[in-house]
Amino acid sequence: MEAIFATHNNHKLHEVAQMLPSWLHLHSLNDIGLTEEIIEDGNSLEENALIKARYVFSKNPSADMAFADDTGLEVDALNGAPGIYSARYAGEHCSFKDNVDKLLRELQDFQDPELRRARFRTVIALILNGGEEHLFSGVVEGVIAADPRGIDGFGYDPIFIPDGFGESFSEMPLALKNSISHRGKAFRNMKQFLETRTEDEKR
Repeated sequence: MEAIFATHNNHKLHEVAQMLPSWLHLHSLNDIGLTEEIIEDGNSLEENALIKARYVFSKNPSADMAFADDTGLEVDALNGAPGIYSARYAGEHCSFKDNVDKLLRELQDFQDPELRRARFRTVIALILNGGEEHLFSGVVEGVIAADPRGIDGFGYDPIFIPDGFGESFSEMPLALKNSISHRGKAFRNMKQFLETRTEDEKR
């Protein structure tokens, strides 16, 4: 089955491919030549994920499915910020490093780990051929490190240390990160749904 994932990020595409059924052939926005910016003006992760998935599906109605995810980092000391603005926290067209640097600056006065509590939340919006829509979510709790650590991953991975571990997401092997991360949990929920649905259709 052919699925379009609403991302231009090849690293993210590779990471997600490891978490979905092998019979699902993933295509990125780059693969289908969709280069225009998708305006995410929703008020929640759920709304933004649906906006992206619906737009991509409207451009490729013959696809078996299209899906999009939206992730937010919620820091307690910052009243849940950056939240839905996580990807552009330091401004439009900012880099991952810009976002990380801004967040660390804003947490300079909060050195106690308990004051640096945070969580990652991911919501996936899946649209099946025919217009059926489904939402899946995943959450992981942790703390924000004092400095970036590790070279792998993307986004805020270098400064997020999940509960129960001494390493940041960027320091972990991909398989370990996927097994505990917010995105991993959400995509496993989606995988279970797809596999169950496929089995039901075979009966």
